[in-house]
Parts: sequence; structure tokens; C-alpha cells
Amino acid sequence: MTAPAPAPVSKSKQPEAGDERLIRRSPLKKVLGRPELGSVVGAVAVFLFFSVVADSFLEAPSLATVLYAASTLGIMAVPVALLMIGGEFDLSAGVLVTSSALISSMFSYQMTANVWVGVGVSLLVTLGIGVFNGVMLTRTDMPSFIVTLGTFLMLTGMNLGFTKLIQDGVQTKSISDMEGFSSAKSFFASTLTIGGVDYKITIVWWLALVAVATWILLRTRVGNWIFAVGGNEDAARAIGVPVNKTKIGLYMGVGLGAWISGQHLLFSYDTVQSGEGVGNELIYIVAAVIGGCLITGGYGSAVGAAVGALIFGMVSKGIVFAEWDSDWFKFFLGVMLLLATLLNHWVRKRAEATK
Repeated sequence: MTAPAPAPVSKSKQPEAGDERLIRRSPLKKVLGRPELGSVVGAVAVFLFFSVVADSFLEAPSLATVLYAASTLGIMAVPVALLMIGGEFDLSAGVLVTSSALISSMFSYQMTANVWVGVGVSLLVTLGIGVFNGVMLTRTDMPSFIVTLGTFLMLTGMNLGFTKLIQDGVQTKSISDMEGFSSAKSFFASTLTIGGVDYKITIVWWLALVAVATWILLRTRVGNWIFAVGGNEDAARAIGVPVNKTKIGLYMGVGLGAWISGQHLLFSYDTVQSGEGVGNELIYIVAAVIGGCLITGGYGSAVGAAVGALIFGMVSKGIVFAEWDSDWFKFFLGVMLLLATLLNHWVRKRAEATK
């Protein structure tokens, strides 16, 4: 007489074999599985290094300068990281920051309007450019490299061409005496004094973006969509993920970051050079990769991108505090990129081996 077959397990109680979130792991394994672990280790190493070689590095004003440098990069590195997790790139991100500042300045100046009107127009345009990139990508199936390279070239030409046409030069006119400038400067480029040390408000913007992006990735359905699209676009589409809308939304997120960065640029210096921003898109990508984002998509975190930006800030300012030749900065940045990538790869392999 055979034993009765066991009762089937309810699907609602049966964990999916491929869903890692339902697998119980020890705290150590959870830490090893975090994408930003490698960048955190790298950040600690860089901090200790410059603490030894640069006497003024640990002074409060110096650390405030480091955080400012990190925040100006991190505001863009965070949305770029989300886009990379979704499996795409944006080579126009650097010049889009300059476009955002130019639009605000020239619109306000030419229309003699309150500068907040120019700020609002700039927001609409930068978000619109994000939509353009996303729609071109999803409708044509061209690689994001080609789509955003085209946008990069167009924006570079328009930044220079329109500035020369409207302003009779490569630099915008001063808008510091226009209505609304003071309040806009307070919002985008003010300084907060804490404990006798001055901190730029971009640090607050940066931390807020990290918090929001982390919440989106880890606590919302949209975060699941981003990881799914970056991991396997066809499989994501097959289970009902709105792939096209997700990608368009990610490009709009880059546009939002560019708008914030552009307004800070404008209201910090009052005028904008039309040729700025070229090459910064690569630094944003470097920060995201140092922070643990994979080039292939589907893996990474906003916190990691923020740590990558912090490493950038420490290296760029640490070289100055150590009184070294600043020409070596990109060499050190390249070394950090390679070392962080190798460390992230090793950490990920170890995490997979201990599952």
C-alpha cells in the first residue's frame, strides 16, 4: 500500500525559485550582495589616503568643499544611475545641464520676465528633451548610444548657435538685477551655515534625490520595472511591464537632474558660458559605475552612485589640498574606475557563491 501523496502547496505560499527577495539570507550575505559595497570600501580607502597625505583634508571647511564637489556631480549621477540600471545611457546629460541654464537666462532676459518664468520654461524644455530621447529610443529601436549622441551633438550646436544669435556672444547677459533673481538664488544656489561652516544647498538637493531614488528602486512598483527592464527587456515586456513608459520616465529623470544642476550653475555665477558641460556625461557614468552599476543594466543602486560621486569629490579636492598637480586628476579617476569595477565584480561573484 503506497503512502498518500502530500497535499499541494498553495501558490501563494510557495516561493518562486528565481525570486531572490524571498530567499532568506544571513546579514553578512545581504551586505555582500549590496551593489554599493565595493564603492563604500573604495570611498573609505580614498578618505584615509588623503587624510594622511593632505594635512588640511580633515578640516571642516575642506570637507564642506568636498561635499559640494560631490553634490554637483551627484545630482546628475543619481538619475544617470537609474537610467543605467534600466539598461540605457544618456550621452547628452552633460550639455543638457548647460542648455537648462541657457534657456532660463536667455528667456528671462529677452522677455524681461520674472526669472522664475525662465526657470519654469527651462523645466518644461529639459523634461521635453528627456521625452524626446525616450520616444526616439523606444520607437526606433536604435541603441541609446546613437540616439543620445545625436542629441548631444544637436544640443552642443544649439547652445552655441542660439547664444551667439541672441546674446551676440558665447556668454549670456547678467540677470542679477531682474525680479525674482534673489529668491531663485536662495532656492538653487544658497549657502547654509552650520557650526560656523558654510555648506552649499546642492548638498541638500543631492541627498534628497538619493533618498527619493532609493525609495523608488526599493519600495515601489516602478523600481521593480526599472530592474526588470534593465535585466531582460523582452521578459519584462512579456509579464506586462510598461517598458516604453519606464524608459521615457528614466530619461525624464535625467532631464530633471539636468534642470536642477543647470539652475544652480546659472544662479551661482549669474552668467553661463555656452560651451560648458561637454565631457561631463562621462563623469556621471563613471560615478555610477564606481557605485556598482553594471554597464549591461539590471544592477546597481542610487546610494552607490552617490558614493561614486563622493569619491570623485574627495579625489578632485584631495589633490588640491595635497598640493599636487591637478593635471593628474583624471589619471586618479581612471585608476579609481578600474579598481572599483574590479572590486565590484569580485564582491558580486562572492555574493553569488555564498547564496
